[in-house]
Amino acid sequence: MSERTDVRDRVHPDSIPQLVTQLATDARDVAKAEIALAKAKAGFAVSRYKAAAIRFAIAGVLALAALIALLVGAILSLATLIGPGWATLAVVGVVLVIAGLLALSGKSALRTDTDA
Repeated sequence: MSERTDVRDRVHPDSIPQLVTQLATDARDVAKAEIALAKAKAGFAVSRYKAAAIRFAIAGVLALAALIALLVGAILSLATLIGPGWATLAVVGVVLVIAGLLALSGKSALRTDTDA
């Protein structure tokens, strides 16, 4: 029959400090690797969101340019009927009314139940 030996019998007392040192070194290496992985993930996410934000900004600028062109077209179209001054006043007035309604709607959306 083979003789069963305890693990404690195979570990020399001199090697315990070495094992503890190795454990601490391994734990530090794992922590450094985890930090590096988190940094890499964050860098990837930031670069992806940065590219998306640039595209959204360009889309917003182009949409604003299209809106301005639409308003100028409306003024020019109405100018033949009521004159350029009145056409400008009419288009600006309508746009300001729409902006005011949107502002009031936004303000009411920000109200909490305690404000009402």
